Amino acid sequence: MSTATAIVAEDEATLRQQLVEQLGQLWPELDVIAEASDGIQALRLLDEHRPDVLFLDINMPGATGMEVARQANGRARVVFVTAYDEHAVAAFEQGAIDYVLKPISAARLFTTVSRLKERLNAPPVRLDAVLDRITPPSTGRSYLRWINASVGQNLRLITVDEIVYFQADNKYTRVVTSDAEALIRKPLKELVEQLDPQVFWQIHRSTLVNARTIAGVARDFRGRMLVKLKGRDDNLLVSDTYTHLFRQM
Repeated sequence: MSTATAIVAEDEATLRQQLVEQLGQLWPELDVIAEASDGIQALRLLDEHRPDVLFLDINMPGATGMEVARQANGRARVVFVTAYDEHAVAAFEQGAIDYVLKPISAARLFTTVSRLKERLNAPPVRLDAVLDRITPPSTGRSYLRWINASVGQNLRLITVDEIVYFQADNKYTRVVTSDAEALIRKPLKELVEQLDPQVFWQIHRSTLVNARTIAGVARDFRGRMLVKLKGRDDNLLVSDTYTHLFRQM
């Protein structure tokens, strides 16, 4: 069997280093091909490297370990690095996800490594059921934080903070950042429901703009309102329905 590969995602640098070192001692054949300090970086590394195993801190900035695990569902074997309570650990024991408790115990990590070695001979299993059991209930509205978009033949992960505007384009939606464009199949109507309305304003039936990227508004020779953007030359048309958004500008 070829060498197994792994990514370690943990925002605490000391703990991340400790985990990598202990893995090297307990599983010398394991190739830790990348390390991530936040969830968004972990998502990008997952798409780039397609590892056999993901070690995920549950509470990371950018995207939580739970969110990363849902993206890794059926693609990699997942191990959570966690300080969760006994009830969550019981859920881990029943499912396909393994765990390592903080502070990291060599004995517990040895058990995890042994289980992983056994599972490498079979494809990664679906994690839906166990993720639903261990995901804590939401305390409020959760908005979309990243998307996977097509750029040529490649798939790129883009955080919503990078996006200047979305625009409907036939069967696709254009995703425009300060320096690039991509396409997604998610319709604009669906994006309106998933994005924070305080950040992304609908200014036309076919356009959503990141309010933080608006430089100002102007009128064209026909009197139509146009949105000017920071860092881009595009001028976005505002339909009459949405001109009220700019009365203070």
